Order: sequence, then structure tokens, then C-alpha cells
Amino acid sequence: MSGMDERDDPYLWLEAVTDEAALDWAREHNTRVRAEFAETAAFESLEQRILAMLDTDVRIPYPGRRGQWLYNFWRDAENPKGLWRRTTFEEYRKEQPTWDVLLDLDQLAETEQENWVWAGAGVLRPAQERALISLSRGGADATVEREFDLIDRQFVADGFNLPEAKSRISWIDHDTVYVGTDFGPGSLTDSGYPRIVKRWRRGTPLAAAETVFEGRTSDISVGAGYDRTPGYERHYVARSTDFYHGDEWLLGADGELTHIDIPTDAGGGWYRDWFLVRPRSEWVVDGRSYPAGSLLAIDFPAFLAGDRNFEVLFTPDAHTSLQGSGWTAHHLVVATLTDVQTRLYVYTPSPSGWSVAPLADVPPMSSTAVINLDPLDGGDEYMLTSSGYTTPPSLLAGTIGTPTTLLLKQEQSYFDADGLITEQFFATSDDGTQVPYFVIRRPGASGPTMLSGYGGFEVSRTPGYSGSSGIGWLERGGIVAIANIRGGGEYGPQWHTQTLKAGRHLVYEDFAAVARNLVDRGITTPKQLGAVGGSNGGLLMGVMLTHYPELFGALVAQVPLLDMQRYHLLLAGASWVAEYGNPDDPEEWAFLRTFSPYQNATPDRDYPPILLTTSTRDDRVHPGHARKMAARLTEQNHRVWYYENIEGGHGGAADNKQAAFQAALTYEFLWAMLT
Repeated sequence: MSGMDERDDPYLWLEAVTDEAALDWAREHNTRVRAEFAETAAFESLEQRILAMLDTDVRIPYPGRRGQWLYNFWRDAENPKGLWRRTTFEEYRKEQPTWDVLLDLDQLAETEQENWVWAGAGVLRPAQERALISLSRGGADATVEREFDLIDRQFVADGFNLPEAKSRISWIDHDTVYVGTDFGPGSLTDSGYPRIVKRWRRGTPLAAAETVFEGRTSDISVGAGYDRTPGYERHYVARSTDFYHGDEWLLGADGELTHIDIPTDAGGGWYRDWFLVRPRSEWVVDGRSYPAGSLLAIDFPAFLAGDRNFEVLFTPDAHTSLQGSGWTAHHLVVATLTDVQTRLYVYTPSPSGWSVAPLADVPPMSSTAVINLDPLDGGDEYMLTSSGYTTPPSLLAGTIGTPTTLLLKQEQSYFDADGLITEQFFATSDDGTQVPYFVIRRPGASGPTMLSGYGGFEVSRTPGYSGSSGIGWLERGGIVAIANIRGGGEYGPQWHTQTLKAGRHLVYEDFAAVARNLVDRGITTPKQLGAVGGSNGGLLMGVMLTHYPELFGALVAQVPLLDMQRYHLLLAGASWVAEYGNPDDPEEWAFLRTFSPYQNATPDRDYPPILLTTSTRDDRVHPGHARKMAARLTEQNHRVWYYENIEGGHGGAADNKQAAFQAALTYEFLWAMLT
């Protein structure tokens, strides 16, 4: 442990994101990386294959359903920034549907001389004649909000428009929106998100908008919304006090707030007169105990009147967890994971209680997600998207009550998967916990292995097709492994909550256990084992470097957190204190300092080679983390390479060409180091 603190940090100057000296430093490192890894025929061929996959026009155009329309945002070689478009379901069923292009982002970017990146749209229903479009400069989280006329295909000059900020804006009706943005000094939380939400009426200046709710500066954010379900219209406001706790209220016409009285760490949601609750920790209420990760149902008006007699729809067990749920017009669709493999069910309420039945069969070693449920205008229709590590995605449509599904689209295969198999193994962590992981290889194969992990924020790593890893790694004879370590949500909330703050070491012990197990099974050797992770997974890579260097032959950390002494002071870092702990609290810094990679880096250990990548425009995880770590490791004479995309946001890439370069760089670096 170095004991270095901020006063000893010689690289604070690299936190100045757009300072020319810092950018020159980054460009110098970029030149070295390109010269060593990106100027070969093999790299160019790999990059072009990945780019062709990303740009092809035969990919599945995944739709977002809003009533009669299916919306899609599409990028390809001719439209690198993308097209926002829509079509009907009947048209979509055709092999080559006709799309109605609403906005050409390449044309807009050229006209306005801005590097616009699509960040989403909110369409006003039911008419669907207006939308609130979010545009990001270079892929940043902060966005510009603009009202768009879907009939005239142009932005509304005097409409609901906001300058760049981490805003939240949503429709109430044609002439009114809820808005949270940077209203001036004191209007943002310490995390940089809206602290105040207002009701803004058309034709009035933003300064005249009416405040409906205020949070505290220590909150993460506040927001408001409107449920337009006919006959069940409700306004509501919410505040997130930290990443996992918050409160929600119904907002009356007179401004009166009715608190939704559930635990602050529970998830709750209503549909018509049903109210569902998913506790993240055990909830004892009215003499009954409901376990973490269960799904509870109750009549909503009765709940608001004080009734707490819930019906338990789902109870987790040692192997099965709830992953999500959503309503059709008359049914509740529930997705679970059993040892990280999907199961789907339909729950149907009736006066005599709830019934449950399977929704559809799903293949093993795969993930299947239910999408495009639209209880307002879609009846009991649904779509399924399913894929496995070697099985390209398929998109199906069905209606609850009808036993067959319709195959709408099937993705082509982008790499030769012939002879590849997917296996699931379990590693034993230091405390005896069984940690699952998947391996994709040819039967009995051993050799260079790329292990990935995340381990945070209750994010589950479920099976899914990756054409780029197939092209860049599996086709070469490499082996891919994916770890389902604690910190994720694969086994419910407890799989995550036990790793918060002082329990963080469990994440790293789990990943190390998987690495050892791969070697013990003869799948690879330490010198042939590489690992890759991004964001929170980049922190994981930093800990592997500084605490478990003997287990790996090479590491790649993408847009990583690494300086855990200052992370809460940089960009959105304050919003993650509930996950990691507060470095300003001596008791919490006591455990943070034990694993913070920047503080633990030392010249006294032999580290595997590492590639650090980030983006100048990442306004979520500050690029200073990767910059400073690269500088420190260089100072200590470790084998370190650094690449910074001058655009790209937290995803690391602003378009397909940049994404292809980043992917190819990862595979070329790992292959060079492990073979």
C-alpha cells in the first residue's frame, strides 16, 4: 500500500479534461498504441470485418413499439450517425420493410456542424405527432433536448428546447412537460443531476416554469412523470437519495403528495389498479416477512388506504432469481434466471387470485428477453429476442393465449461457430460461494483465453451473441469465458448487496477464483489468460492488476474507475457512494484504500501488461482515472499502453467506425500478449 493521497498526487493535472497539455499527453500515447497494434494488415483486416458487421444492412432492426408504430434507430455504412425511422407491424413483417425516415442525423450533423450522437426520443401519445429528441455531443451523457414535429419532419423552433445538460424532460400533454435541468446555481445535486423538477407550459419561458418538487443537493436526482392509462391517469414525483434508495409520491391536482409507503430500497410500480413491489432486502410489514428478490402484488387503492396483505407471486431460491416483469393489457409477463439461464412465465390476475403458466420454451445456454409490451395500445401482444454465445439473435412475435410465435427476423452469423460449444462451470470463492461462469470453446480445447467480468450495480451478465468476439477471438482458436461474479444480479438482490462498500472484496475474490478454476481445469494457463472489463469492470481489472497479477498474462481496462480516493469528486462519481463507500469518511476510506488501484500501484510487484482505454467525452467516468493510472504505471516501469478516444462518451465510441477500432484494438493487444 503506497499511502499516497491527493497532496502527493503528481498527476492531478491529467484530470483537466480538455487542457491542451493533457490532450497532447493522450495523443502521444495514442500514437504509440497505433504504431504498435493498429498499423498491420492483420489489424486492418480485423477492424474492417468488425466494421462491416456493425454497418451491415441485414442486421435485425430492433423496434420500439408505440401503438401502431414500430420505431427504430439505425446505423449502417451509408448512415454512420444514423436514421430515426418508423414503420407499421405489417410492414415490419416483410423481409425488406419500407421505413418512414423521421430524422437523418448525418444530415443534421453536417448542417449544424455538430458531432451529434443519438440519445433517444420520447413520443407524445396517443397522437404521436410530436417528440422530445435527445442529442449528445460526441456521446456524452449530457444532452441537448429539442421538440420535434413528426408531421412536418422538423424541429419546433419555439418549442420545448433545452441547452446541454443532464436533463430529464417528459410529456404531460401537447402543451405541458415535466422538466428537470440546470436552472442555475443550486438547481443540481452533488452528482450533477436535476435537484428540482418543474411543470413547463408551452409559450412560456423556462424561467416561468412552476416548481412541483425539490430534492436535496445530497440526493442523486429527482424526477416527475405522468401515467396516461385511460381511466387511471396519475401524476407522480420521485427522488433518488442514493443509487439504491429513494421515495415516490403521487402528485394531486392541488399539489398534495401521497407517499408510496414501501421500503426505500424496494422497486414498486402500478398498472391500473394493481401495485407490484420487489423488495431488495427482507421486508417485515403487518406481521408478515417478505424475502429479498420476491415479487408481491396488491390492489393499489387498497394499498393507499393502508392494506398490506400482499399476494406473493414469486419467491427466489438458491438457484432462481427474478430478472424483470412487464404488463400486457391483461397479463403480467415475468422473467427469471435459473443458474443464469432464462425462464419466462405469464401471470394472470382474476377475482379468485393469480394463475401462472409458462410463456414460451427457451433454448439452454441462452438469454431470452420479452420486449415491446404495450398495455395501452398493444393488447396482449409481445416480442421475444433470444440469442446464445454462438447462436445469432432471433426476434419473434406472439400473443398471450396463442400457442405459436411468429419468427420476424433472424440475424445472420458473423463468424464460423462450427464445432464451438458453450459450457457452464462453477468456481469456489474464498468464502465457499459457488460462482458460475460460461466458457465458449471447441470441446476439450485449451489455450489463450479472454475472461470478462463486471460485478457491480446488480447488472446480470447473461448469455448473448457477440459477433466481434467471435471474429476477433474465437475464430483464431481463442477461448472466451464470462464470469457471473457477485456484485451482479444473477442470483437476486443479495448477490449484489453483500458486495456493497466493505463487502467489495467478494467481487474480486470471485473473479480471482474463476481465473484459478480456468487454470485448474486445464482450459488455460496464467500466461495465456487475459481479462477485460469496462467501467465498474475496469475497476475490477485495476484490482486484478494490483492484487492478483500472478493470475493473468494481460489485462484490458476500458473507461475504468481507478482512483477511489477521488472518484466521488469527479463527474457522476458522487452517485456511486452507495456502491463503493465515501472516501471522505475515515471508516469507509479504510476499506476503499485496500483495493483502490491507483493508490495500490507499486513498482515492487511484477504486473502483467495492461491496456487502458477511455474517452475524452466520457462525462460519467472521468477520463482522469485512466490517464493518471497510465502515468503512474509508466513512472513505475510497468508494461502499460494507453488509448484515449477524443470522442465517444461512456460507451467509448461515437460511431461504428470508432467502435470497430476499439474492439479490434482489444483483441489485437490481448492476442499479442498471450500468444
